[in-house]
Amino acid sequence: MSGFLMTSVPTLGQGDEAAPAKAKQKGKGGAKAKPGPTPRLSNGRVDLSGVWSPDRNFIYDISDALKAGDKLPTQPWAEKLTRERMSKDDPEANCLPTGVPRQAPYPWQIVLSPTRIFFLFEGNIHSYRQIFLDRASHPADPNPTWYGDSIAKWDGDALVVDSVGFNDLFWFDFAGHPHTEKLHVTERYTRPDADHLDYETVVDDPGAYTRPFTMYGHSTLQMGTDLMEYICNENNKDVKHILGKDPRNQLGLN
Repeated sequence: MSGFLMTSVPTLGQGDEAAPAKAKQKGKGGAKAKPGPTPRLSNGRVDLSGVWSPDRNFIYDISDALKAGDKLPTQPWAEKLTRERMSKDDPEANCLPTGVPRQAPYPWQIVLSPTRIFFLFEGNIHSYRQIFLDRASHPADPNPTWYGDSIAKWDGDALVVDSVGFNDLFWFDFAGHPHTEKLHVTERYTRPDADHLDYETVVDDPGAYTRPFTMYGHSTLQMGTDLMEYICNENNKDVKHILGKDPRNQLGLN
């Protein structure tokens, strides 16, 4: 039985939208050191714990997280709403949770326990997401929440997380892509070596998209620091300075 395992991470500047932090491990001659082997727990399971960099493709515009050449299968009403949304109205900009699968531009941490996995988020509201390992099914009628109801199982060396029961309040990204309460997210996490975390996220929301689509993400292990306490509260006085439409929105304004 494994106990809690916690590590640490460098932080990004409070309030900036910096690119994900990167590990800077270099060997002789400036060459990047080869990552160590995938760490494992005493029971042989892959150890996913650690503090990880965010993936910008899960922050600014989820279109960037698709395979090259793929496009979001957005329904007409959802595409229209994305065009109309203004950055100042983004719930994340108003200190509310990011939801799933969106990330904040700050480090995040995976903590393991025998019955749950916790994702701790430095950014925005310094919140957490809990994933149940000791449940085989979701509640029959879950109360809609920002992070939904998440259960997980191991498939070999991959952790497969199944989540439902979301509210429709959060945006998928800064670009403003919407979703509905029909949202169903399936995530597959793997750790190919000591320094990297890979994940595939299948988004299935028949209320806003014409078919499921898959996002691909990557994070780098951050070493030698801790998550910073970053408290963001509603009534953010800076929102009035956020003007117009986020320029990263591929749909844009006509």
